[in-house]
Amino acid sequence: MDERARRIIDTAIELAERDGYAAVRLREVAAKAEVALGTVYKRFASKEEILVAAMAQEAERLLARFSEIPPGETPAERVVEFYRGATAAFLRRPKLARAILRAIAAGEGMTARVASIHALTTALLMGAITGERAQDRRWDSDRDKDAREVASIFMQVWFASLVGWSSGMHDEAGIVKQIENVANRVL
Repeated sequence: MDERARRIIDTAIELAERDGYAAVRLREVAAKAEVALGTVYKRFASKEEILVAAMAQEAERLLARFSEIPPGETPAERVVEFYRGATAAFLRRPKLARAILRAIAAGEGMTARVASIHALTTALLMGAITGERAQDRRWDSDRDKDAREVASIFMQVWFASLVGWSSGMHDEAGIVKQIENVANRVL
């Protein structure tokens, strides 16, 4: 990613963090990032695309923190600990988190970027489930099929819980409780 794209993303993060989704207007992003509006459009088709890129940037930082297997004696405990940390990190900046969730829901044509984050998260979750570090092996064998499917279920529950949090249905603890409930039943 070039320096201009990074400035655009960082500016969008700053605006969303301060005033939420509506504050991320492409003209304002361009002005604050000190780039031409055409430069913004050359790199990003919409504010949703910028916010999904912001999510990818934040996800990379978050996933770097989870290079080790989460603490816990059982797969359920490790998965809950993974999501406890991921949820706390994601919700640390609530306006930005809500803006990213809204961008994911509204955006089209960003499947590849979201899929890459999904793949990284899947590998980390599979590591938590199996007790193996994600970096120590490839996760593409038939024996990993069950762990991959379970990881997918957890990601769907987490995303749905984040949407519930965003609409005020529950708080951070409620998100982790949803994951814990599923972990106790599935694992």
